[in-house]
Amino acid sequence: MGRFVLIVLDSVGVGELPDAWKYQDQGSDTLGNVAEAVGGLRLPNLERLGLGNIHPILGVSPQANPFAAWGRMAERSYGKDTTTGHWEIAGIILDKPFPTYPNGFPEQVIAAFSQAIGKPVLGNKTASGTEIIDELGPEHLQSGSPIVYTSADSVFQIAAHEEIVPLDTLYSWCLAARQILTGEHAVGRVIARPFIGKAGSFQRTSNRRDFSLPPVGKTVFDYLYEHHVPTTAIGKINDIFAGRGIQQHFDAHGNNQVVAAVLEALRTTSCGLIFANLGDFDTLWGHRNNPQGYAEALSEFDQKLPVIIDCLKQDDVLCITADHGCDPTTPSTDHSREYVPLLICGPQVKPVSLGTRATFSDVSQTISEFFGLEPVFPGESFWQLINRGDLDGYV
Repeated sequence: MGRFVLIVLDSVGVGELPDAWKYQDQGSDTLGNVAEAVGGLRLPNLERLGLGNIHPILGVSPQANPFAAWGRMAERSYGKDTTTGHWEIAGIILDKPFPTYPNGFPEQVIAAFSQAIGKPVLGNKTASGTEIIDELGPEHLQSGSPIVYTSADSVFQIAAHEEIVPLDTLYSWCLAARQILTGEHAVGRVIARPFIGKAGSFQRTSNRRDFSLPPVGKTVFDYLYEHHVPTTAIGKINDIFAGRGIQQHFDAHGNNQVVAAVLEALRTTSCGLIFANLGDFDTLWGHRNNPQGYAEALSEFDQKLPVIIDCLKQDDVLCITADHGCDPTTPSTDHSREYVPLLICGPQVKPVSLGTRATFSDVSQTISEFFGLEPVFPGESFWQLINRGDLDGYV
């Protein structure tokens, strides 16, 4: 048994899906538009894998002999949020989107939450996380009331100053909200958003925590766990899947920590699934409409990619993909409905074109076959297309 290393580059989309117009995402192309905005991307290692073979990207050339198998995937679920994308990668296709609240949460939800925590709330509207703490942070410092806000995603976010509301209290408030937000108001995630600083210079901290709905069906984590295949989650993956089917979790915040945790997992585990999320692309640059920062973060990951590849053993596979788009060049600061890239490399992998996959869940089906299990997920495995069967020709 080898290791299947799955890295999600959060929000790194490669062009609008045919139904992007339903989400007001016409023209979204995260990688392509970022490249145009900065005068071209310099990603030599991703280029060598075949990133330029997937989609036109200024500065990233198609390769005649790419190092990886390459393709792109379409999202079959409704929605374009983090939970939906990751659940589909793991084998769950949603037939309806999670609820969203562009006008804030209903009074009955807010009243129930206020009663549960013994305080009124501030905000209750759609807002940028950095802007709303600038706006309401001073009032929060005086009252101690939590700042509640949402976005285009299905999220109930609670911001509080760490010196006013201890982290344990903030997390308990999130648990209370999670218990309230069920049924028709079952949002995908309740998110703790702690911050520090003074008025005019508030800063969010790395102590964010997500309280997700448990997956509504069997995921690849569940399936592997049932069959005694080791599972490791890195970064916010554990939160997204509510810890279910996950045997080992590396707590990591930010791309650098996540990459370090991936390397540690490769050093300390001999087999199983390693599933990681690099969230800075989305959180720090996509949502803040900063293509330059996005480009620099891509370059930083590209520089670390050879170190990850060098850690692969003879029977290991590395799969790089994304969960949605978040084009920082468009007026919107929200996620975008896009195709996601698919790059797979390793000693066993033949560098072939995988075309356009009809669902992200092709990945979970492939993972199942990689570990010798029967196919139980929607979608089609591409393992037989990429499995070399021998190691001749791998350099």
